[in-house]
Amino acid sequence: MPKLSNHLESQAREEICRVGASLFSRGYVHATAGNISVRLDDGYLITPTDACLGHLDPANISKLNFDLQHISGDIASKTIALHTNIYSATAKFSPKTACVIHTHSTYCVAQSLVAESHQTELANKFTNELLPAITPYFVMKVGHVPLIPYHRPGDPKVASIVAETIAQYAQAGTPIRAVMLSRLGPNVWHDSPAQAMAVLEELEETAKLMHLAKTPIEPLNLAQIQELRDTFGAKW
Repeated sequence: MPKLSNHLESQAREEICRVGASLFSRGYVHATAGNISVRLDDGYLITPTDACLGHLDPANISKLNFDLQHISGDIASKTIALHTNIYSATAKFSPKTACVIHTHSTYCVAQSLVAESHQTELANKFTNELLPAITPYFVMKVGHVPLIPYHRPGDPKVASIVAETIAQYAQAGTPIRAVMLSRLGPNVWHDSPAQAMAVLEELEETAKLMHLAKTPIEPLNLAQIQELRDTFGAKW
């Protein structure tokens, strides 16, 4: 069993580096912004503080136990508390969640600025969410993305706010896979780094569409959304 566990951890370290390099090379992250974590059977892996996701070393990925004590690698990102709260909050309805990705993706951040500056037009109309249901794949692959009010980077209050938001949406029957930290960037999660990256990509590309349109976009109507629920199991 220890050999198997070590093999899975090694695979996870390599996958974090692969996903980080992919996101960096395609402009979804820049400089030292963003972080990636993976939940293991005996703790967590997370990218080091101030690390560039495009140039990660598997051996330097930080490992912590479930008490958040440092086991190996470099110093963990300061966002570890937020990541672990996401894992805890999703455990009841999505127990396979094993990866959280945070980025400062340009169009998502831009859309959060628009939402803040046009509260009556956007935030209230769309129930304090980053984006309306403008494409079927956004509805199916991402779902609702609550907009979390601005807090400074690393503010411990954000972890509990995000956990409460996840619980509220789950109780309403619309579990979420992403939240948007206003003026900072999205946090997305899924069962693996590759799947979490796919959520992030769809989210950022939808924000890009919203930004490029430059005119109000009519969202999908209730009948169209219901069809996506009935046909594809969309959680909207």
